[in-house]
Amino acid sequence: MLDYLLLRINITELIIIMQEQQNIEWKETWRDEYLKWVCGFANAQGGKIHIGKNDKGEVVGIPNSKKLLEDIPNKVRDILGILVDVNLCETDKGTYLEIEVEPYPNPVSYKGEYHYRSGSTKQELKGSALDNFLLKRYGKTWDSVPYPNISVSDLDENAFDIFRKKGKNSHRVDSSVLEDSNNSILENLDLIEGNYITRAGILLFHPKPDKLFTGAFIKIGFFTSDDDLRFQDEVHGNIFEQIKKTLDLLKTKYLKAEIRYEEASRIEKFPFPPPAFREALLNAIAHKDYSGTAPIQISVYENKLIIWNQGELPLNWTVDKLRVKHPSLPYNPKISNALFRSGYIEAWGRGTINMINECVKNHLPVPNYYADFSGFIVEFKRYDAEYLKNLGLKDSFIKIIQFVQNNGKISNSEVQELCKVSKRTASNYLKELETNFLDKKGETGKGTIHVLKGQQRGNPKKS
Repeated sequence: MLDYLLLRINITELIIIMQEQQNIEWKETWRDEYLKWVCGFANAQGGKIHIGKNDKGEVVGIPNSKKLLEDIPNKVRDILGILVDVNLCETDKGTYLEIEVEPYPNPVSYKGEYHYRSGSTKQELKGSALDNFLLKRYGKTWDSVPYPNISVSDLDENAFDIFRKKGKNSHRVDSSVLEDSNNSILENLDLIEGNYITRAGILLFHPKPDKLFTGAFIKIGFFTSDDDLRFQDEVHGNIFEQIKKTLDLLKTKYLKAEIRYEEASRIEKFPFPPPAFREALLNAIAHKDYSGTAPIQISVYENKLIIWNQGELPLNWTVDKLRVKHPSLPYNPKISNALFRSGYIEAWGRGTINMINECVKNHLPVPNYYADFSGFIVEFKRYDAEYLKNLGLKDSFIKIIQFVQNNGKISNSEVQELCKVSKRTASNYLKELETNFLDKKGETGKGTIHVLKGQQRGNPKKS
């Protein structure tokens, strides 16, 4: 009974914490500095501030409520330039004030400072974070901003040649535009504003964009463990060059391909499907926050490939949305448009699904997607014996997982034969592996099979 009560208390405390994390702030008394919290809510998704509650959300009362009922709206109006509703709420334990803040489409400042509510914290926006916030509020994106002191003659002729060749093959650019001047191509791609080339135009066509935007390059490293870097490369140049050089390096230096011959044809099989990591690379380039200083980073291991970029998901999105059909909301729409028109991106909004489908088609675990304050990660992995052994799995489990990886599925009878065990033991093995490695497909019975976890979401094209 005591354990049950403690569990209920812990759950209650968790609910209270989660409530405040969303869009409610509790304060015991009013201070004028809380106008910063009002500013933060107005610049985010709105919210409420309760004056007269402690940090557990309990009403403690507020003595000067009637005076504050008049003062707070006036201070908000005079200092922040917005309107809020302030309501007097009465309970058995006392009164408290509720300040309702609506989200505002225009930037709201507190004495020249811009505050933003994110999760349970309020932060003052500065530097590139402030620049990006103001751009979004005015309907602009970072890559659409014009850049001074760069002319068309400063751009790389080779980059235009690549675009013309790719654009011709993609049939997404009118032939008359491709035959026209470099300036016409920039105008057709909406990469010129007034007399200036946009930041996207520079990243796509300048010979050394990282000289103008720190971090506009790619780093690749080969690791035997997280703290053991064996060798590395940096890829510089315009975006078109970076794509080609990076893919070439991955295929020729970093990923070991299994080679076999079918009649007179040489067949190379890479540990991860090239269409999948190509898609991940293009995703990183199109969605990177180039206002940051960190380059795209690709970490290659014997059994995994990780691609990180300093980007973020669209507002209110989670990584789960990337595993199903979703709209395209590119972080850099000008760059994405150029990549689409030149045929690098086949269909907007399908990149993450294509990565999953390619892995499923090749009997590999589906890629993992991670997003946090530091950026966005795509992780490809394969289950080699050493990796699984280091996880502490017994030999029978390793055999089963690798069998599924090589064949796409496994049945109970195949487990019996593979591990020389009874039907009941085979069922127990499969049940245990469902925790982290396998998914059950089909109802209980003869037709039941197991596949690698997450592969039931995949939808590979039939060959």
